[in-house]
Amino acid sequence: MRIVEIREQTLPISSSIRNAYIDFSKMTLSLVAVITDVIRDGKPVVGYGFNSNGRYGQGTLMRERFIPRVLEADPGSLVDDSGNNLDPHKIWAAMMTNEKPGGHGERSVAVGTIDMAVWDAVAKIEGRPLFQLLADRYGNGRPERKVFVYAAGGYYHPGQDHEALKDEMRSYIDRGYTVVKKKIGGASLDEDLRRIDAILSVLQDGQKLAVDANGRFDLDTAIRYAKALSQYDLFWYEEAGDPLDFELQATLRNYYDKPMATGENLFSMQDARNLIRYGGMRPDRDWLQFDCALSYGLVEYLRTLDMLHQHGWSRTRCIPHGGHQMSLNIAAGLGLGGNESYPDLFQPFGGFPDGVKVENGYVTMPDLPGIGFEGKADLFREMQKLSS
Repeated sequence: MRIVEIREQTLPISSSIRNAYIDFSKMTLSLVAVITDVIRDGKPVVGYGFNSNGRYGQGTLMRERFIPRVLEADPGSLVDDSGNNLDPHKIWAAMMTNEKPGGHGERSVAVGTIDMAVWDAVAKIEGRPLFQLLADRYGNGRPERKVFVYAAGGYYHPGQDHEALKDEMRSYIDRGYTVVKKKIGGASLDEDLRRIDAILSVLQDGQKLAVDANGRFDLDTAIRYAKALSQYDLFWYEEAGDPLDFELQATLRNYYDKPMATGENLFSMQDARNLIRYGGMRPDRDWLQFDCALSYGLVEYLRTLDMLHQHGWSRTRCIPHGGHQMSLNIAAGLGLGGNESYPDLFQPFGGFPDGVKVENGYVTMPDLPGIGFEGKADLFREMQKLSS
């Protein structure tokens, strides 16, 4: 068996929204199809993948380096010991041939996107949901079919007043979410606090708000926000400073004793390890948001989970960024703490398979082969265009 072809297409996911750092008016992503020679129901098995929002499409890197390395490799070197399926770890190693260590930047996004498509194909070849395959290979065989999800929203929309912001948050609560998120740092502290108060006015008992600065703050500003935010019972205070400023993160714990979150912009096991070593993160309350689609894929994410275990962290403290079904499968199959969700944004790539509903903050995983992209009609239409 072998990979016949790997295709990539760069697609727009532009929007008028902004966070504290960037606007999304020219945002793109890469959609990938890994086409195999395995036939199911008269058609080749195709694995699909795409990168998370916030990082642009990586088609040039894929076409110049990573796709050719896979296609030029001996097909026999890319299959598992049975010879009946692809081996994602061997394919990952082929992609990273002749790559120096470090410099994790955008190449981690290119590799992670292809890696997602490979895992989708592997699970489809076995005829199982990816979450079940992961539970069997790397867990106890019993996936967590119910996965916690939160609604990521609260961006700065042009002309959105506080009433419109409250309506947005009510819509998430009405759809079954119990935790919602808003952006901070894109307005003054006073205005951000007014926005927080507006949202909290529509939340009920058992419902919480998380806030996200998207790495905008210097230390003084991060501390000023920490002191102001301490009056609230927030789900977390996310990514206050630059993601690689571990000293800022470690210092901030002296001013904010409630849960914090970071990690979505750390793109390797090594950077994640440095956060754990030097960032002052607290395994009893803080959250880690590493996103496999941005950080070399699931092959690397498994290394990150091993590192966390060695440092005394539970994988239940991981709630990945990205809002995609790949991380949702990882959360279910490997027992993570949950997953981000974009109920309305970055469509058709965000959200769940059709018919999957949020109930009291949780979704129940459907029995769909692979990652389950085929169960989301609007997304699968885009994927079929690439593979047909």
